Amino acid sequence: MSRNVTVGLDGSPESLAAADWAAHEALLRDAPLRLVHAWQWQPYTYSPLAGASVPPMDDPRREWAERLPRETATRLAERHPGLHISAERIPEQPVTALLAAAEEADLLVLGSRGLGGVTGFIVGSVALAVVARTERPVVLVRAGERVADDHLKGGVVLGLDLERPDGSLIGFAFEAASRRGRNLRVVHGWSLPSSYGYGGAFDLDLNAELHAQIRHNMIEVLRPWREKFPGVEVNEQAVVGSAGSHLVDASRDAALVVVGRRNRRTPVGPHIGPVTQAVLHHAAAPVAVVPHD
Repeated sequence: MSRNVTVGLDGSPESLAAADWAAHEALLRDAPLRLVHAWQWQPYTYSPLAGASVPPMDDPRREWAERLPRETATRLAERHPGLHISAERIPEQPVTALLAAAEEADLLVLGSRGLGGVTGFIVGSVALAVVARTERPVVLVRAGERVADDHLKGGVVLGLDLERPDGSLIGFAFEAASRRGRNLRVVHGWSLPSSYGYGGAFDLDLNAELHAQIRHNMIEVLRPWREKFPGVEVNEQAVVGSAGSHLVDASRDAALVVVGRRNRRTPVGPHIGPVTQAVLHHAAAPVAVVPHD
């Protein structure tokens, strides 16, 4: 099966920014770029005089839906002459179409609205549904970003869960840093175990000892990946409390933030997790969500 970088288009500034980001990413990966626009056209309208449903003579919405991927592909091809680009309209509901497209891609890229003057994203229902249900990595990009700068500034930031470290998540972050020739900052949030009691929080020696042990564990977990990617400079950071706010802070100087999502179902539907949820809504950089077991 042919792999590619796929971007979902809906004509919004966010999705066009996502298309720009995806084009740069496809070039970094030496992969083709696929543009998809999901729109289910209603081909018939009811005519009272005819007493039946008849096809409309002209539907500007359909014409726009046909033009959008084609015109976006033309614009990107002018900017990136060596990039192989395909474009298509898929006659399905957006979530269904994007989930299917993601299965054929190495990476799916979607747009998310920024929070005006406040740093962060507004994750729409379509993007959130896709992120929660797909088994492929998804990157969310907001409008207004200087995409070229995203691929040049800062490094890659990874949120690491030491209790359940996953190779696909760690490998994605190392590969992203290696492609960009940038450093990798790995953030793990920890709290004092409840068995130490209330007084343990004020024991400086105990906290220093636990912090050192956690950093040691981080180094050991990352050791095989350092050996696989010797050119990537790695900075381990063990932080007190949930990693979410620290990852958001780190995103301000990052080209990409990488977080995970466990493939599990809850009684109320797919689960994203509090850290990933916080990063999705407040990060200042594009966010990659990598599903894993």
